[in-house]
Amino acid sequence: MSAELAEDLYKYGRNIGLAFQIVDDILDFTGSTESLGKPAASDLKSGNLTAPTLFALAEKPFLETLIDREFAQDGDLEQAIALIQESSGIEKSRELAIHHAQVAVEHIKQLPPSESRQALVELGDYVVSRIY
Repeated sequence: MSAELAEDLYKYGRNIGLAFQIVDDILDFTGSTESLGKPAASDLKSGNLTAPTLFALAEKPFLETLIDREFAQDGDLEQAIALIQESSGIEKSRELAIHHAQVAVEHIKQLPPSESRQALVELGDYVVSRIY
Protein backbone atom coordinates (compact mmCIF):
# COMPACT_ATOMS: atom_id res chain seq x y z
CA MET A 1 0.00 0.00 0.00
CA SER A 2 1.34 3.42 -0.91
CA ALA A 3 1.88 6.08 1.75
CA GLU A 4 -0.66 8.29 -0.06
CA LEU A 5 -3.34 5.59 0.04
CA ALA A 6 -2.62 4.91 3.71
CA GLU A 7 -3.00 8.63 4.45
CA ASP A 8 -6.29 8.80 2.52
CA LEU A 9 -7.66 5.78 4.38
CA TYR A 10 -6.59 7.33 7.69
CA LYS A 11 -8.36 10.58 6.75
CA TYR A 12 -11.47 8.62 5.76
CA GLY A 13 -11.53 6.91 9.15
CA ARG A 14 -10.81 10.09 11.07
CA ASN A 15 -13.55 12.07 9.32
CA ILE A 16 -16.15 9.30 9.43
CA GLY A 17 -15.40 8.99 13.16
CA LEU A 18 -15.81 12.72 13.70
CA ALA A 19 -19.09 12.70 11.78
CA PHE A 20 -20.31 9.77 13.88
CA GLN A 21 -19.37 11.48 17.15
CA ILE A 22 -21.01 14.77 16.19
CA VAL A 23 -24.19 12.89 15.24
CA ASP A 24 -24.05 11.13 18.60
CA ASP A 25 -23.72 14.54 20.27
CA ILE A 26 -26.78 15.83 18.38
CA LEU A 27 -28.79 12.76 19.34
CA ASP A 28 -27.93 13.46 22.98
CA PHE A 29 -30.25 16.49 22.65
CA THR A 30 -32.80 15.20 20.16
CA GLY A 31 -33.10 11.48 20.92
CA SER A 32 -35.08 9.72 23.61
CA THR A 33 -33.54 7.92 26.56
CA GLU A 34 -34.80 4.64 25.07
CA SER A 35 -33.19 5.22 21.67
CA LEU A 36 -29.94 6.48 23.16
CA GLY A 37 -29.51 3.79 25.80
CA LYS A 38 -28.56 6.55 28.25
CA PRO A 39 -30.35 9.57 29.70
CA ALA A 40 -30.78 12.44 27.25
CA ALA A 41 -28.30 15.30 27.75
CA SER A 42 -26.05 13.01 29.80
CA ASP A 43 -22.95 14.50 28.16
CA LEU A 44 -23.96 18.00 29.19
CA LYS A 45 -24.90 16.89 32.68
CA SER A 46 -21.49 15.28 33.15
CA GLY A 47 -19.70 18.41 31.95
CA ASN A 48 -18.75 17.27 28.45
CA LEU A 49 -19.19 20.26 26.15
CA THR A 50 -20.01 18.83 22.75
CA ALA A 51 -20.51 20.57 19.40
CA PRO A 52 -24.17 21.60 19.91
CA THR A 53 -23.30 23.16 23.27
CA LEU A 54 -20.20 24.92 21.97
CA PHE A 55 -22.12 26.42 19.05
CA ALA A 56 -24.99 27.42 21.37
CA LEU A 57 -22.60 29.19 23.77
CA ALA A 58 -21.85 31.75 21.06
CA GLU A 59 -25.55 32.68 20.85
CA LYS A 60 -26.76 32.10 24.40
CA PRO A 61 -24.27 33.63 26.87
CA PHE A 62 -26.37 32.65 29.91
CA LEU A 63 -25.63 29.04 29.04
CA GLU A 64 -22.09 29.62 30.31
CA THR A 65 -23.45 30.64 33.71
CA LEU A 66 -25.46 27.43 33.96
CA ILE A 67 -22.44 25.34 32.97
CA ASP A 68 -20.08 27.18 35.33
CA ARG A 69 -22.33 26.51 38.30
CA GLU A 70 -22.62 22.88 37.19
CA PHE A 71 -26.42 22.97 36.99
CA ALA A 72 -26.59 23.29 40.78
CA GLN A 73 -29.97 25.05 40.94
CA ASP A 74 -33.33 23.42 40.25
CA GLY A 75 -34.17 23.66 36.58
CA ASP A 76 -30.64 24.61 35.44
CA LEU A 77 -30.14 21.53 33.30
CA GLU A 78 -33.58 21.85 31.71
CA GLN A 79 -32.92 25.53 31.01
CA ALA A 80 -29.55 24.71 29.45
CA ILE A 81 -31.15 22.08 27.21
CA ALA A 82 -33.82 24.56 26.15
CA LEU A 83 -31.19 27.20 25.33
CA ILE A 84 -29.26 24.72 23.20
CA GLN A 85 -32.41 23.61 21.40
CA GLU A 86 -33.44 27.25 20.78
CA SER A 87 -30.04 28.09 19.33
CA SER A 88 -28.66 27.11 15.95
CA GLY A 89 -26.19 24.79 17.72
CA ILE A 90 -27.89 21.59 16.65
CA GLU A 91 -28.24 22.75 13.04
CA LYS A 92 -24.61 23.91 12.88
CA SER A 93 -23.55 20.57 14.35
CA ARG A 94 -25.63 18.77 11.72
CA GLU A 95 -23.85 20.76 8.99
CA LEU A 96 -20.47 19.93 10.54
CA ALA A 97 -21.30 16.20 10.67
CA ILE A 98 -22.38 16.24 7.02
CA HIS A 99 -19.17 18.08 6.11
CA HIS A 100 -16.99 15.45 7.82
CA ALA A 101 -18.90 12.60 6.16
CA GLN A 102 -18.40 14.25 2.76
CA VAL A 103 -14.70 14.82 3.42
CA ALA A 104 -14.36 11.17 4.44
CA VAL A 105 -15.89 9.98 1.17
CA GLU A 106 -13.66 12.31 -0.86
CA HIS A 107 -10.64 10.48 0.57
CA ILE A 108 -11.71 7.15 -0.93
CA LYS A 109 -12.74 8.37 -4.39
CA GLN A 110 -9.40 7.22 -5.85
CA LEU A 111 -10.07 3.59 -4.85
CA PRO A 112 -11.19 1.43 -7.75
CA PRO A 113 -14.95 0.85 -7.87
CA SER A 114 -15.84 -2.16 -5.73
CA GLU A 115 -18.39 -3.40 -3.24
CA SER A 116 -16.01 -2.45 -0.44
CA ARG A 117 -15.62 1.13 -1.62
CA GLN A 118 -19.37 1.39 -2.10
CA ALA A 119 -19.90 0.14 1.46
CA LEU A 120 -17.57 2.88 2.77
CA VAL A 121 -19.50 5.51 0.79
CA GLU A 122 -22.78 4.17 2.13
CA LEU A 123 -21.40 4.25 5.67
CA GLY A 124 -20.97 8.01 5.26
CA ASP A 125 -24.62 8.30 4.22
CA TYR A 126 -25.74 6.08 7.09
CA VAL A 127 -23.85 8.05 9.73
CA VAL A 128 -25.63 11.29 8.86
CA SER A 129 -28.99 9.61 8.24
CA ARG A 130 -29.23 8.93 11.98
CA ILE A 131 -30.07 12.62 12.56
CA TYR A 132 -33.08 12.67 10.25
